[in-house]
Amino acid sequence: MLTVRKAEERGHINHGWLDTWHTFSFADYYDPREMGYGALRVINDDTVEAGQGFGMHGHRDMEIITYVLEGALEHKDSMGNGSIIRPGNVQRMSAGSGVRHSEFNPSRGERVHLLQIWIEPRITGVQPSYEEKQFGAAEKKGRLRLIASLDGRDGSVTIHQDAYVYASMLDGKDAVTHRLAPGRRAYLHVARGTVKANGTSMKGGDGVKIESESAIELKAAREAEVLLFDLP
Repeated sequence: MLTVRKAEERGHINHGWLDTWHTFSFADYYDPREMGYGALRVINDDTVEAGQGFGMHGHRDMEIITYVLEGALEHKDSMGNGSIIRPGNVQRMSAGSGVRHSEFNPSRGERVHLLQIWIEPRITGVQPSYEEKQFGAAEKKGRLRLIASLDGRDGSVTIHQDAYVYASMLDGKDAVTHRLAPGRRAYLHVARGTVKANGTSMKGGDGVKIESESAIELKAAREAEVLLFDLP
């Protein structure tokens, strides 16, 4: 069964410096029907203006994945990490027992467009940690590239949850299939472009909850980028 959430149905807040769309309840946006999906708690679709960002703030017991679509984002944290992440970079921060960080658009003239994803860990109070890896367009073209997993397989970043996150870049010639093990479910987020998921048309910003399906087939009507979450 596929349950589609249209892009325009998401929570939307424009702070001026930040234009953000919330797939699930977050901050000032609250919908009791949309409190997450299994271990997947947050997908925030953020556009941050040049020279703006999130000041130092704290997190606990959450696996935080940042996926940049356009522009660049500067990260600093209380563990001593500092980097600028760009399209193709995947950043994972396990907040665990507590960590503080800031995220800032260092550009003087360009916005940064990113997805911030929160996954609830299966264990709490772990030592905070940080990881960043590069997954270029060639690795994601026409295939589902594993970017985050419980065991760090295939060079993916490691998270403290039995969840597997895939990224794919598709064009009109591409079709990919992901098989779901019995008892598993999935969530698909279309970052941009248009795709069909098991024949259901979707556009940028749309998401779909996938349950009681043995497989999900993705076909792009035109160039698209998607994230697929295989969840317990």
